[in-house]
Amino acid sequence: MIRKAFPLLAILLFASVAKGASAQTTPPPTPLERQLDKLDLSVQGAGIFTHTVSGTIISGLSAPNQGENMTEIASSTLGALVTVRFPAKPYFGLEFNYSYSRFTENFEGPAVTSFLPVGTTDYPVQADVSEYTLGYLVEIPYTIDGLQPIFSAGLGTTAFKPTPLGGEEEQEKARMTYYYSAGVQKSLSPHFGLRLGFRQLFYLAPDFGQNYLVMLQHTTTYEPTAGFYIRY
Repeated sequence: MIRKAFPLLAILLFASVAKGASAQTTPPPTPLERQLDKLDLSVQGAGIFTHTVSGTIISGLSAPNQGENMTEIASSTLGALVTVRFPAKPYFGLEFNYSYSRFTENFEGPAVTSFLPVGTTDYPVQADVSEYTLGYLVEIPYTIDGLQPIFSAGLGTTAFKPTPLGGEEEQEKARMTYYYSAGVQKSLSPHFGLRLGFRQLFYLAPDFGQNYLVMLQHTTTYEPTAGFYIRY
């Protein structure tokens, strides 16, 4: 019996030695590599829905229509959101967001008709909109029905750049932006998963640096998002 088992024992011993030798030839990950393994990159589609605001053109800027009423209506559209996340530990991490969309700011009311041709009731300015924000990230270290809750909040800037054809030759204008987000993610493999969420952004409605459009009213944008993430 021992003689019959000897070849099998020899094979097992050889496999064990080979595995040990292989483990010795592969160095353990460095502290930096362990941290980089936590990074993920996500790409999501976003619906862009911005609150309508109204006010009066502020005085003191020598605007010809100061004190008159105006309403600013942003068109709804779709955009893209790219996020790099670093969940350093449970309940603590960082994220960087870049988003892009294109929509039209429609200015209406007496403050606008006073400088538009007769019969024109609105002043549309089409713009490319880019968001750059940095935030604090919380990934809850457990799942609910396979879904992991995630939350974040932060600040940065949003740039409104009028387009060559529909931008009425207005100036680019950036606004300080604050945001929060909440969502869930589902891991499909160690390196790939799905992400679903909701974001809300707060900033001053853009006026493109023109005194006849300045009413200094805060607005908010709502963004439902869905997409995927990749982890190194």
